[in-house]
Amino acid sequence: MYWLIESKDQIEVLKNSSYREAFIEIIPISHTLHPRENPISLVYLRPLQASKGYMLCINHSETLSLDLNEVNDIICKFDILYCKDKKEILHYFPKAALYDTHLPPNPYIQETTQTHQIYYNKLKKHQNVTNYIIPVVKHYEMCELIYGEIKERFKKENTKYEEFFNNKTSVVFNGLERGGLRVDKQKFEKHFHPIENDIIYTRYNLKTLTGRPSNSFKGVNYAGLNKENGCRAAFIPQNDVFWEIDISAYHPSLIAKMINYKFPTPDIHQYFADLYKTDYKKAKHITFQQIYGGIFEEYEDLEFFRKTKNHINNIYREYEEKGYTQVPISGYRINKKDHGEMKRQKLFNYILQALETAQNVLILWDIFRLLRGYNTKLVLYTYDSFLLDVDKSDTLLINQIRKVFKKYKLNIKEKYGYDYDFR
Repeated sequence: MYWLIESKDQIEVLKNSSYREAFIEIIPISHTLHPRENPISLVYLRPLQASKGYMLCINHSETLSLDLNEVNDIICKFDILYCKDKKEILHYFPKAALYDTHLPPNPYIQETTQTHQIYYNKLKKHQNVTNYIIPVVKHYEMCELIYGEIKERFKKENTKYEEFFNNKTSVVFNGLERGGLRVDKQKFEKHFHPIENDIIYTRYNLKTLTGRPSNSFKGVNYAGLNKENGCRAAFIPQNDVFWEIDISAYHPSLIAKMINYKFPTPDIHQYFADLYKTDYKKAKHITFQQIYGGIFEEYEDLEFFRKTKNHINNIYREYEEKGYTQVPISGYRINKKDHGEMKRQKLFNYILQALETAQNVLILWDIFRLLRGYNTKLVLYTYDSFLLDVDKSDTLLINQIRKVFKKYKLNIKEKYGYDYDFR
């Protein structure tokens, strides 16, 4: 069968084939738009047992168009579809048996042909449809190149982290991206960039060195929006009100779980303030200095910090002896071969960030399960903070979500507002 699939008869041949495993790549209409606003142009499918890949044509200037439902039927017949970014492809085929071949900290650097670069550079005014115009044979050439470079990764080792990343992490962050944020168009454009409508989408990069996601898109850092210049007031609810849940003393709480330490009071920072014999604000500063920079000699006899220091030393010893250390919950491995010189405190900070992400994945997973059937949406996540766009009629849901944090023994603070500025 020819590599270009653009007729129903060709679809039937592929559908009735005995292929059960394949590599999949999506070529959307544009190379710059968010997946939620970026229709499919072409689908590249390379069965592992085949001698070539197939290009399924959905919407391209040079080809006939297949019915997307029929293409979806083919996609769903496979037992496993290897891909280089499961979170992205879930936007297009949410029921596909996808398996991400590139786990953190190993992102795939997108290969393109010289033709792609020429089109991307010359057609900047038409970047919303560039892939629709680029010759289909060049897209095919690019996908064959990608397949050749990563085919050695097409194997499931079923490690704890592979399962966690594929079955939970990719799914919850795809869910976050789907929600979208409503904005006041005038205020948003004042602080950021022009937009076509009042719904914008964020994009999470999961494949960072520490496993802690970043979140930026089109030059906007949604994980670090300025709290002072009024830009947050541009974000407004689609429903009735924003509800922000902040986890109090998150990293001290995570460390306490690692070292089997129980704080005698829910207000952890006040507990430290009493130990330091200082005020609340200064106590927070001292605690974070020690967590991220090393334990102060004057406090290393306090049980929490004594146990923390011992734990840091034990982790570093394991890292040096085994060549890696493994993060609780997710099983994420921080491998010596992926890093240059590693100090013990830096290693501990990496572990904290990866553990924070793993714990948050479980929280996000539980919240998304609760949100099924409700209008309330989870629209943004920033490390220790969760932003929900709440429908006031979903009154029973609020207490159920609070119980998620109680389940993981985490203390929270809450804010409500009619924009994200909360002033």
